[in-house]
Amino acid sequence: MSHSENVLIIGAGLAGMTAALELAHAGKKVHIVERLPLIGGKVIKDEESFPNLECSTCMVAPVQQDVLQNPNIVTMTFSNVEKIEGEAGTFHVTIKKNARYVSMTDCIGCGMCYEPCPVTQKNEWEENLGDIKAIYVPCAGALPNVPVIDAQICLKLTGKEECSACADSCMFGAIKLDDTDEIVELDVGAIVVATGAGNYDATTLPQLGYGKLPGVYTPFEFERLFASNGPTLGELTLRDSEKNPEKVVIVHCVGREEVGYCSSVCCMYSMKFAHFIKKKLPDAEIFNIYSDVCVPDKNYQKFFRKVEGADTKMIFSPAIDSVKVSGNGSGMKVSYSSGDGSDESLDADMVILATAVVPDPEAGTLAEMVGLELDQHGFMAVKDDVAGSVETSREGLFVAGTAEGPKDVQTAVIQAEAVVGRVMSYLGKVTG
Repeated sequence: MSHSENVLIIGAGLAGMTAALELAHAGKKVHIVERLPLIGGKVIKDEESFPNLECSTCMVAPVQQDVLQNPNIVTMTFSNVEKIEGEAGTFHVTIKKNARYVSMTDCIGCGMCYEPCPVTQKNEWEENLGDIKAIYVPCAGALPNVPVIDAQICLKLTGKEECSACADSCMFGAIKLDDTDEIVELDVGAIVVATGAGNYDATTLPQLGYGKLPGVYTPFEFERLFASNGPTLGELTLRDSEKNPEKVVIVHCVGREEVGYCSSVCCMYSMKFAHFIKKKLPDAEIFNIYSDVCVPDKNYQKFFRKVEGADTKMIFSPAIDSVKVSGNGSGMKVSYSSGDGSDESLDADMVILATAVVPDPEAGTLAEMVGLELDQHGFMAVKDDVAGSVETSREGLFVAGTAEGPKDVQTAVIQAEAVVGRVMSYLGKVTG
């Protein structure tokens, strides 16, 4: 078999999209596979990105459009890599494109099919803070702007009822209730893994009250609560009421000791949250409880100092695992050990847990499929993590973004660009 110059990218977050565009601009045919119905990754959950507080969706939307419109890029959303066979330069890949039940070519994204649908479910993309129908797009502004139907709850597809409400509402005939999964087979010369990362499960630390106290939030829950395209349209109201929080406590380094490393971004997004809250609710009291501070950039340091001085009170606790959150009437009490060893507490009606960045839940399965090693923490292992390598232990396979470890947006993009250089060099070598 002759060597292929085509490239497969697994994951359509910012790192995956950046690599895809750069390779496409260099004349390579790129196939990008994303398991979600939309591209863009977790960064589009953010209202703004630190340190310049740029509008995240404004920053990423042009990249999304370029990916979807580039003739050298084939984008497969709502799809999964099922099998990878072969060797470097001659990989044979099997992909399953899950049935959307909505035509990508006929749908114009008008949204007229949503309201008639009689089935409602929690929106996982919105961190379960909002509801969607059985036919949905994950969020406003999702690209591609074409809905999918959840076959697990659709009345028609589960056989519960002969419902055709969405199809009846579509004047373009885009609803395809007889749609089926499609198997696609590709030959590629190189593969880039850019599947992103997850967040530490705060329910494993019951002393922090997450999952039991409605006023305790994870970072992405707060991001979607604050987002102008989120479930509250940016209104900062508590989960169990329509009230604005008056006292907010942000707890740093949640899960750090358990995972065994610093995630390097938590301090910055914690300060970003404090800035957001103070901007929207000037009378709110905001406290950051921390044991260490990681601000790895001169611009980050400038932003940190600005917020520290104006928007929040920093509270040092030498043992972050001493923090406990408990119910206190209609609010909460946050207990902690202070710098002098005494036990202190704060009243709060909102607590935000700055949880560690952890490997994507499917990292192990994917690594086994493609024949990659994981590092000691469960991220995709590279040849030389000290030198910032993007090459893996298997020839022809590369990694970019947070699939390799925690990093901010800028670093993920830089690493994606580094991947492109390595892939181009590698393809030039194997194809002659």
